[in-house]
Amino acid sequence: MAYKLFYKSSVEKDLKGLPKERKAKILKKIEKDLARDPKGKGKPLKGKWKGLWRYEVWPYRVIYSISTDSILILRIRHRKEVYRKH
Repeated sequence: MAYKLFYKSSVEKDLKGLPKERKAKILKKIEKDLARDPKGKGKPLKGKWKGLWRYEVWPYRVIYSISTDSILILRIRHRKEVYRKH
């Protein structure tokens, strides 16, 4: 079963500064891998991020939440800045 993908509006801003090839690779991996198996491909987060998941597309991280039949992509940023407050 493929999950429905939804993107928070701020994700567009996250992707805006990335090179086209990198952006295409990240979106393709989300649609191909993450949408099919979000718990198997991702890792649960801890601490203040508990309840959310992360998926790695080196060197970027995709932060998302999972509901019954959908995934909400919350943030896509470089691994060094993804957990920082902006």
